[in-house]
Amino acid sequence: MDILGGQAVQAERLVRHLRQEPSLQVGFLPINPRLPGILRRLQSIKYIRTLTTSLLYWVNLLREVRKYDVIHIFSASYLSFLIAPTPAILTAKLYRKKIVLNYHSGEAEDHLKRWRRSTVPVLKRVDAVIVPSEYLVRVFREFGIVASAIFNIVELDKFSYRERPDVRPRFLSNRNLEPHYGVDCVLRAFAIIQKQVPEAVLTIVGDGSQRSALEDLKRQLNLRQTSFLGRVQHDKVYELYSTSDIFLNASKIDNQPLSILEAFACGLPVVTTDAGGIPDIVTDGESGLVVAVGDCDALAQRSIELLNDHHLAMILAQRAFLECERYTWQVVCHEWLDLYHNLGAKAPSRNV
Repeated sequence: MDILGGQAVQAERLVRHLRQEPSLQVGFLPINPRLPGILRRLQSIKYIRTLTTSLLYWVNLLREVRKYDVIHIFSASYLSFLIAPTPAILTAKLYRKKIVLNYHSGEAEDHLKRWRRSTVPVLKRVDAVIVPSEYLVRVFREFGIVASAIFNIVELDKFSYRERPDVRPRFLSNRNLEPHYGVDCVLRAFAIIQKQVPEAVLTIVGDGSQRSALEDLKRQLNLRQTSFLGRVQHDKVYELYSTSDIFLNASKIDNQPLSILEAFACGLPVVTTDAGGIPDIVTDGESGLVVAVGDCDALAQRSIELLNDHHLAMILAQRAFLECERYTWQVVCHEWLDLYHNLGAKAPSRNV
């Protein structure tokens, strides 16, 4: 998986678990296949990389889709929707296969508004639209598309739950460095925190188009003990959750952040904005602390509230951990299996 983000993590987990199911035969086709041998050099050249990778992806679709009964297509939004899911949908329709579109982007509402003519007709050609949150179910309903929610998978056995009776000012942000994830607000909130708690530490995991601008903002705010770690392999992120004490999230647009669920699994109390589907997984005062989008001051003050009230932090973390049970494979597997078998009921194999 070369693509950074929660969707790639979910694809890897779903494929791995489904391959253990005796009633299914599962294949995987990446949207960014690597060219063989010396041709791989073409994928290091801008624009040529996009063209050659797309051509190989389309050839692979024509070759592989015909072998399966149900085609499960992961989808993001905007141009990505046209480049990857749309060719897969059209190829599946060509071969008369059943299609599951698994849409993950928190930008769905804006995507469907701005790209309505090109996107909605394509979405209506699939057999099932699956989203990871009730929030996206509501968004799709506004555009006349019936969607069902099957939650993201959190692998609790990969995380070590740790109670934090004495909450230290060690903060963690784990989001891609893109505008809609609001990491700039995290930095501004941390500037307020650090004025009151000089020993506070912030670790920022992730990479993206805003990294240089965010590093400049760090300098402008004169932040100390603030580290940008860049992209960190997922198995290494577990250690960062474990050694941190408060998780900060300032999304402006979002769906069901995997990073928040992972913080829950580690016993890490969460302070977050109320973007998109976040209120569906974080209840203010019960499983975390929630502030309005863009309110950096409130993000800071509620974080300081946790530093001053260790009992509250521990209770929130305990309740949040119980929420994780809804996102385990043992719970969601039955929903996926029922969906696949219902769609492929008339096929003799059960290939996905």
